[in-house]
Amino acid sequence: MAIDRRPGGRLWLMSAFLLSGIPAAFGAPPPVAPEVERDVVVPEGVTFTPTAADEKGAADRFAEYVLALARRDYAAAYAMLRLSFQAANPRLEWEMNLRKRAAIWADGRIRVLRLSWYPDPAGQPPGLYAAFDFRGDRADGTMDCGYVVVHRAKPGDGFTVVRIDTSEVPPQLVEDGVPKADVLQQLPCYLGKGIATSF
Repeated sequence: MAIDRRPGGRLWLMSAFLLSGIPAAFGAPPPVAPEVERDVVVPEGVTFTPTAADEKGAADRFAEYVLALARRDYAAAYAMLRLSFQAANPRLEWEMNLRKRAAIWADGRIRVLRLSWYPDPAGQPPGLYAAFDFRGDRADGTMDCGYVVVHRAKPGDGFTVVRIDTSEVPPQLVEDGVPKADVLQQLPCYLGKGIATSF
């Protein structure tokens, strides 16, 4: 799925909620908080408002996926991927790449920063897409930053994971809980208001 998330006419995905300081492996995330940034991306003249059921379904899938990775339950996480994503990412290779980055997803306090909706985006399989931008902070001073995109082909279907990108920001590139300015442009997530908010 080729959704370009940078500014300037390109799609910026998602985000804002998660584990309220509870290690990911131990807590169930709350609903997306009202103060979380939200966005709906539609062509001019088109209106769309996600329902509470839309948000719950997307947020539940996001949370299940993140918690599975935090537990290192790769089989469960892989099963949540859309079939076309699985076809492009064979299971052993996908898992091996995650195992190479052992710090990511582990013991971090993950927080969604923005949730963006994309109903029937051009050039993509039809359906409703929700993108969750998040950051995760760990006690060692490292920080994760990334996004997870989920998709539902039609109302009544479950959401599946269709795109993921996550980077780890090492402690030497973080000052006062914020990535240094020259690092920000390289990160695969939108930080927005959440960049300087303390936990």
